[in-house]
Amino acid sequence: MEKIDHIGIAVKDLEQASKLYEMLLGVKPYKTEQVISEHVTTHFFKVGESKIELLNALNTDSTISKFIDKKGEGIHHIAFAVADIYAEMQRLKDLGFVLLNEEPKQGADNKLICFVHPKTTTGVLIELCQEIVIP
Repeated sequence: MEKIDHIGIAVKDLEQASKLYEMLLGVKPYKTEQVISEHVTTHFFKVGESKIELLNALNTDSTISKFIDKKGEGIHHIAFAVADIYAEMQRLKDLGFVLLNEEPKQGADNKLICFVHPKTTTGVLIELCQEIVIP
């Protein structure tokens, strides 16, 4: 793992939360994106090297909707940048971690992603993410 890429925060009202984070961080989101596979809309903020991803459910089937129903708004996941997501997934599987998907999938912010089950990471949902390089 190279570094923390971002922290994902689940929110009920994306516009309201975005305004709050604009005031808090002193910057506007640099990207808004819908991730259809995850049923979410995201706003990304960047301060220095740190990024915050606000996640809002597109529908009740979204894991974000279920997360908010169960735990309320708040930190949803911590994402780590990796150089080779396939190698990192295999390394973690070999160590006994449970992955939530067998293959990486397209995520927000031009990334391939994979989640590690929180039951194997002291209750914290971990996301692996690798920048997609377009030749």
